[in-house]
Amino acid sequence: METNLTKLGGSLLVPSVQELAKKPLNTVPPRYVRPDQDPPTISNTNSLPELPVIDLNKFCSENLKGSVLDKLHYACKEWGFFQLINHGVEASLVERVKMGIQEFFNLPKEEKNKFWQTPGDIEGFGQAFVVSEEQKLDWADLFYIVTLPPSLRKPYLFPNLPLPFRDNLEVYSSELRKLALKILNIMAEALQMNPRDMNDLFEEGWQSMRMNYYPPCPQPELVIGLNSHSDCTGLTILLQVNEMEGLQIRKNGMWVPVGPLPNAFIVNIGDMLEVVTNGTYPSIEHRATVNSEKERTSIATFYTPKMDGDMGPAPSLISAERPALFRRIGVEDFFKGFLSRELKGKSYLDSLRV
Repeated sequence: METNLTKLGGSLLVPSVQELAKKPLNTVPPRYVRPDQDPPTISNTNSLPELPVIDLNKFCSENLKGSVLDKLHYACKEWGFFQLINHGVEASLVERVKMGIQEFFNLPKEEKNKFWQTPGDIEGFGQAFVVSEEQKLDWADLFYIVTLPPSLRKPYLFPNLPLPFRDNLEVYSSELRKLALKILNIMAEALQMNPRDMNDLFEEGWQSMRMNYYPPCPQPELVIGLNSHSDCTGLTILLQVNEMEGLQIRKNGMWVPVGPLPNAFIVNIGDMLEVVTNGTYPSIEHRATVNSEKERTSIATFYTPKMDGDMGPAPSLISAERPALFRRIGVEDFFKGFLSRELKGKSYLDSLRV
């Protein structure tokens, strides 16, 4: 599977927000002010519902398996998001990865420049989905990298990551691939779909990671860390690196904040999985807010169908009562379409509806 990800899309180069935030700022530069966004503050958090929590350990018990399947099905259908505990990824590995990410973002600017995005490419340090010079910017820096399969790695990126971060990320990447496939297989069981429909798409899938750094902001109510969007991939597994809140998901027209649970991953459905499940498991809009006190760091691991195939609703989920809601499309074409646009809600997925 040889796909040149550079051809899939790029982003215009923009200044580092982390460097900008180091200066004594009282006001936010105009390009980061976002009157187009819902205000990031939420007035009454007491009345908001809480994200479902799935205990993966219980799935291994015959007595509890049925209730876990029901709970997972409900979480995916009604929320598109859940927190996952007892996921089987070693806590010590997760801690090493967290430490490595924080050290990586704190490298001197000259060191980070070696990993900066190049024009027309989406990998490296920078921002994503910047398609015009007038476009408003997120209050964040990211580092995006393709991790699996190894044949898709850029020679100047993954192999040059500092040690021991590179070795820890290698193991973490492999563990999260196993976890993603396990979750997808459980979802197939909960949907009563033919497991082959899921495996054929995802068994040889590819994985990428987006590390996010949201610096403190002097006027957090005016900016957004990450624009409201749904993920275009199959499955996203998010690790909140430090204990700062910032992730919010849209539920019944309200923004619900997601507090980090100790030793948990946050898992969410991407657009591609909404297509595969024929709309039963929807991808949900979410965003990241920032604060004036402290930076927030996270790492999202995306798992995606193999690039050289095509995708559409799983044949076992199409019936006379529930015909296909989406047209079939090549995975590579799906990505090109998604990456060539500004990030806005679920507008891209809506363009694929039948």
